[in-house]
Amino acid sequence: QVQLVESGGGLVQPGGSLRLSCAASGNIVRINSMGWYRQAPTKQRELVASITGGGTTNYANSVKGRFTISSDNAKRMVDLQMNSLEPEDTAVYYCNAEGVHRLFNGLQRFQSWGQGTQVTISS
Repeated sequence: QVQLVESGGGLVQPGGSLRLSCAASGNIVRINSMGWYRQAPTKQRELVASITGGGTTNYANSVKGRFTISSDNAKRMVDLQMNSLEPEDTAVYYCNAEGVHRLFNGLQRFQSWGQGTQVTISS
């Protein structure tokens, strides 16, 4: 079982910044990618940013130039630096990881989600 624990959400004024962190734990053999998704009330969950094990990043158009995703493969961590925050960024942010982990009977692919952290942008 691979577990993801997120931290760093909160309330900030428009134009402010927040940094989200996510740590993965478990019998992980390899992480292929980690990313951040968000879900606002009445909306579907959407990709915010992702990063592969090789460092290739992908961003939603709405956050390009404002958000930066980074990872530490050795620590199994991924961060999301969010700048110039807007009220439209208000949502629950979820960490996601995909890769391979070791079970008692061999290797298996996994996809795990964190519990979510609330980000609220309001004056």
